[in-house]
Amino acid sequence: MKEFETFAVHAGEGADPETGALRQPLHMSTTFKLPGFGIKLFDAIYMDSARPPYAYTRWCNPTLRALEDRLVALEGAEAAVVLSSGMAAVSALIFTLLSSGDHLIASEVCYAGSVELFGEHLPRFGIEVSLVDTSDLKQVEDALRPNTKLIYAETPANPILRISDISALAQIAHEASAQLAVDSTWASPALQRPLALGADYVIHSLTKFINGHGDALGGAVLGSEEGIKRIRKDMLVHLGGALSPFNAWLINRGLVTLPVRMHKHSQNAYEVARFLENHPKVARVFYPGLISHPHYDLAKKQMTDFWGMLTFQLKGGLGTAITLAEKIKLFQYATSLGHAHSLLFYYPTDIYIDAASYLNAEQKQRIREWTGDGIMRASIGLESPDDLIADLDRALRARTVKGAVGPLAYRLMKRFASG
Repeated sequence: MKEFETFAVHAGEGADPETGALRQPLHMSTTFKLPGFGIKLFDAIYMDSARPPYAYTRWCNPTLRALEDRLVALEGAEAAVVLSSGMAAVSALIFTLLSSGDHLIASEVCYAGSVELFGEHLPRFGIEVSLVDTSDLKQVEDALRPNTKLIYAETPANPILRISDISALAQIAHEASAQLAVDSTWASPALQRPLALGADYVIHSLTKFINGHGDALGGAVLGSEEGIKRIRKDMLVHLGGALSPFNAWLINRGLVTLPVRMHKHSQNAYEVARFLENHPKVARVFYPGLISHPHYDLAKKQMTDFWGMLTFQLKGGLGTAITLAEKIKLFQYATSLGHAHSLLFYYPTDIYIDAASYLNAEQKQRIREWTGDGIMRASIGLESPDDLIADLDRALRARTVKGAVGPLAYRLMKRFASG
């Protein structure tokens, strides 16, 4: 097998030897009969393998392994470990690689749970953190210290769609005797393969495009066999982020259609982005498939397509955002992304950026250049692009809601926007 589409269908899959079933069985058992008494079994579990024998599902399970094997094939990795969520994957990676006294350089804008872990919590454990714009290589180079152990980049960056140069970041990291980890959730392996570009680790929230159906949480870290063995041994067990076999089965089902879904997401998003860029109620659109995007050339070089996410600023601010959220019919006003149906969510800059204690004034101003007073994030689904465009146009042209959102609504907005 050579082609991505073929791997998506066949990797980690095969006819069941006992029944002939053509889909991987779901193994819900937490416990497996051991081959007999012997210390070698537990040597293998704890020390000797990125693929431990089946003993207890927290270490591994046939259904989880089938998912790991398919992800390995799609990313071109040596090994993978699947976990209960994207944040479980991020946490397992970070706490395996970093200790008190080490230094992390990370994207100043990325998934809210990640950047809050970096900015608010890692310093409590004695880990030094520099949050920078990883799309600006000079900022990354200037942040390097003798104790820098890891550069962490999310590209494309949630929610503002900055693109970071993975190959250049890998070179910077390796010349400094550090490692590079890339959160590639928004692109998926269908559109971007960070390990092939020099990254040491790639992270996915499997909940999003990889699953594609909005019905299962999951996360994954992929990399070298030695690195994944450390994560499985040190943090999968100790942090407890074990993936449910049922969720693994659902995600593996979703992976089969990943190539065709990502192609359709990308086609639809491009059509919607072009429409919004010329709409009188829209101030600015960020979509790397548009030449107007500051990182268009890099995205075109580094990715095979431009995926299904876009953000846009609205003329009229919060009132227009409220009107849009209330008037859409096909789109759903909801957090998360990568579903078959299209989603919208609004990020007011004052509560997502201005109130972030881990960002300084210069960083906040830099991010505001992308967000203005707030941005609408759109996850473009698999519907007809003409129907999506008609839904947005009708809602955007509706009479604008007057007034402001109260404090409770703001708190709820902040609470639910991290998906």
